[in-house]
Amino acid sequence: MSFVKIWVHLVFSTKNRNPWLLKEIRYKLHQHIIQNCKEKEIFLQAINGYTDHIHCLISLGKEQNIAKIANLIKGESSFWFNRQGFTEDVFGWQDDYFAVSVSESQLQTVTNYIKNQEQHHAKKSFDKEVEEFSAAYGWTVVKA
Repeated sequence: MSFVKIWVHLVFSTKNRNPWLLKEIRYKLHQHIIQNCKEKEIFLQAINGYTDHIHCLISLGKEQNIAKIANLIKGESSFWFNRQGFTEDVFGWQDDYFAVSVSESQLQTVTNYIKNQEQHHAKKSFDKEVEEFSAAYGWTVVKA
């Protein structure tokens, strides 16, 4: 019997970081993503975000990978969003995403961080957050 438990913190932003995810829309989108993940057997521990991005804490199954999960969540949710008519523009996600592994010992810390996105971004922009992650992990950020 196979056993896989790989936690991933996945973050993706709206196309051109447009602030389409207003509070009332964001909550509906999160609920839809939660339901979609259940249907696709994606274990989603936590989800939240702000006006231009979403954070997800997921556990990969034995036949899942990050690219597949990101594409399933992003593709289906953008299709759903556009069918709801929340905006006259065509909604979409950026092609890229951020994904890092999370150790069991840090699950509660990451879950709390995800749950507190509104308070967090009242003090810090998503761009600033990306810069800090890049500095902390030694990444090179290419701005579009």
